[in-house]
Amino acid sequence: MFMGEYSHTIDAKGRLIIPSKFREQLGEEFVLTKGLDGCLSIYPNDEWAAFEEKLRALPLTNKNARTFSRFFVAGATSCELDKQGRILVPATLREFAGLEKDVVLTGNINRIEIWSKEKWNENSNYDDMDAIAESMEEMGIVI
Repeated sequence: MFMGEYSHTIDAKGRLIIPSKFREQLGEEFVLTKGLDGCLSIYPNDEWAAFEEKLRALPLTNKNARTFSRFFVAGATSCELDKQGRILVPATLREFAGLEKDVVLTGNINRIEIWSKEKWNENSNYDDMDAIAESMEEMGIVI
């Protein structure tokens, strides 16, 4: 399980250090793609394969299903760590997520999210957590 929050920087060439705690779980090769809320997501290959199977099962006749699948798959890229524990984030994905210098990497159970520090600060406002927690009861999560 991926968990934790780490602040790093992305260099001018688009290289980003992946925290060692995450590297241990990722393996040699993994998938980087667009994520929801304006972040990027890194999936270990086994998690990506499970997600891909769910996408394959979506009906091609459903426009929302096609758009949803396209969002995740079109920008996806296979990544490997270099000797310094870095990945190269393609320019299109850096632009999508607004990654310029300061980034935050967060563990989110089966994936890692990469946020621009600015977007992370906007999206990690937990003022309405009580209401969100109540709505989770409908999904079977009770604290």
